[in-house]
Amino acid sequence: MDRRKSIETMILGASASALAFHGCKTNGDSLAEAASVETDVKYFGRRPEELERIEKLNAEQLFNEHEMETIAVLSTVILPPKEPHGGPIEAEVPELIEFMGKDIPEMKPTLLGGLMWLDHKCNTEFGVEFKSATLAQQKQLCDQICWHDTEVPLDEQALEIQFFALMRNLVVTGYYTSKVGIADLGYKGNMPNVWDGVPQDVLDQHGVAYDPEWIAKCVDQSKRGVIAEWDENGNLLT
Repeated sequence: MDRRKSIETMILGASASALAFHGCKTNGDSLAEAASVETDVKYFGRRPEELERIEKLNAEQLFNEHEMETIAVLSTVILPPKEPHGGPIEAEVPELIEFMGKDIPEMKPTLLGGLMWLDHKCNTEFGVEFKSATLAQQKQLCDQICWHDTEVPLDEQALEIQFFALMRNLVVTGYYTSKVGIADLGYKGNMPNVWDGVPQDVLDQHGVAYDPEWIAKCVDQSKRGVIAEWDENGNLLT
């Protein structure tokens, strides 16, 4: 199993503990959708005050250019891209992370402090900023902060530990709630199945049978795409 698949397996089904720690509430909305809302588009379910807040947050800037570049690099270290769908960059994960940092102010100290720690530590150990380091150096640095003590509350652990836990969850959440990530998973949504009724031997066992008229209406697979119609008395017509 390659590294990317290992990360996907370990993290995709896990609860986003770092997001919960920072008070992230999405009310069922996709995080990626929230980051990409444009003010000239009407989104179903968005109240005027929500659209106004999204517009306000999109107009603000949390990270400078260097910090955004660092986030982009770290995102691909956490979740390497693969063909044909791409990775966090194609899914606009860095933009999502900035939006979430503005939407949930409690995240700001962890995100900004963690980015500063990355560059400082990388300069100390390798003489370069994190985004300019080799992939091997970046992985070596991340290996120092990618595990936390589950017996100790996350908010009582080192800032860099909190930072990586938060970033990892944001990257994975952002990617797998995007069109790119959904395509990567191969998820196709709800698909109609084929039902041929209860097997005859089971019907015989219980001494029951279908009404032939209903069988013709309900189990004819050639009519799967036909929308059911009912008369005024509630009787199925087609």
